[in-house]
Formats: sequence, structure tokens, C-alpha cells
Amino acid sequence: MKVTQIRFEGFLKTPTLWVSTNIHELKQFSIEQKSIVFNIDIDNKQRLGKYVERFVSHQLVNTEGISLIAENIQISKDKITLGELDFLINKNGKPIHLEVIYKFYLCDPSLKGLDCWIGPNKKDSLLEKLNKLREKQLPLLYSKECEKYLKSISLQSADISQQVYFKAQLFVPLNTKINHGEVNPTCIVGYYIYRNELSLFKESKFYIPNKKDWLILPHTNVDWLNYDDFVIESKEYLDREFSPMCWIKSKNGELKKFFLVWWPPEVV
Repeated sequence: MKVTQIRFEGFLKTPTLWVSTNIHELKQFSIEQKSIVFNIDIDNKQRLGKYVERFVSHQLVNTEGISLIAENIQISKDKITLGELDFLINKNGKPIHLEVIYKFYLCDPSLKGLDCWIGPNKKDSLLEKLNKLREKQLPLLYSKECEKYLKSISLQSADISQQVYFKAQLFVPLNTKINHGEVNPTCIVGYYIYRNELSLFKESKFYIPNKKDWLILPHTNVDWLNYDDFVIESKEYLDREFSPMCWIKSKNGELKKFFLVWWPPEVV
């Protein structure tokens, strides 16, 4: 099976970050997560967010009741880009402005509620992303510049609903139970550890996937590293203050995902 298909299936199997109730007044997009063949070319050099958007585009056009109006719509003023609308679609006869998000968050148990979900390198957070969506990305639809574009395709913002397609993989501290609160508990797919906890896993095998492969479920058909080699290879990431996602295969054959974080426990 082609690696792009495996990544696409990993994307499809990733749950949305919330399901029934809205979070921060943001309505989650609902679409059938059926198996689809991904048979189009895709630029492997794209950053992960844009890569995922190609998956979403393919999923949309292969879902009954949904048609694509436009995608990656640049909204500009005086030749300066104000922002981009990810997708304009028609779902069951109704136009929707759809923003796509795929994230990886770690739980900082010292923080409460949605504040606890932070990026693996502590450079972003779930709350920051939700605020950006609500305060910057979604309001772009109602700008004068966007109204001009909508008029050119015979639409107006008043008739368009706004939704987000927010998928995420969540990771919690090793051997720690958390109150998942408003987020979908099925998004919790693994744990994270600090460098000084690695010695707990000396009998295990390890693999460090490239970032595009963060999407997929761990499998056995990779070149596994023993503990000593993994310590050496992972050090290169940690020294650059980058927290790698890793796969771990325990002695009983169990496969899991985890993040090895570069920041020390006392910072959390």
C-alpha cells in the first residue's frame, strides 16, 4: 500500500476534537469517515497543515451531498494578503465556510480546562488556536475584501454558515489519568515522557517517524531501534529543542505512540 494512502487512512481515523456541543462557539463539521482510495498526486514537500488540506479536499469531493465551491481562497487588500479561507463548500444545498485544523497537543496537568493542551514544543496551545479561529480566521468571511470575492461567485456572507473541521491527537503524561473535560476522549492516543524517564523502557524497541507519518497508526514494518541507539538518535532532536513523536514496541509486542519532550519537568 502506498504511504500516501496509509497517511490518508490515518487522517480519516483521527477523531474530531469535540463532537456534540460547540467549543468557544465553534461548530464542528460532521462528515462520514468512510474508507476512500487516495489516488491523486500530492506534494510531499508541503508542510503538514497544507498536506492535510489535500486530504480534506479529496474526502469532500468523494462524499455524497457535498460539492466543492472553492478552496485555498486568498483574500487581499492593496496586494497584501489578509488571510485565506480554507474551503467554501455546499453541503446538502447549504453553503459553508470550512476551516481545517489538525493538531497534536500534550496535556499539562498543572493547568485547568482547555488551557492544559499545549504543543509538543510549548510554542502553541489549543486555546491560542481557538481564539485565532474565532477572532481572526472566521471573521475574514465578513470583510469588505471577502464580500467582493463572494459577489464574484454569486454568494454573500449572510447566507454562509461557518464550521471547523478540527481533528487532533492528544497525549497525556505517563501513567497519569486526566479529566478530559470538553474534548473528545477518543483523541487521546498516547503519552509523553521526559528524557530522565527513558530508562523505564530499556527493554523496548523504538522508531522515530518523519512528521508526515505522525498521522498514521504505528505498525511493525519499520526499522526499529534498540534502547541505546534510540537514546543517541533522539538526543539530536532534544538538543535542538524539538520534541519528537516516537513509536514504542514493548516486549509483549504492544505498539504505542509517545512524545519525548525536550523541556524539563520543572518547567511544566
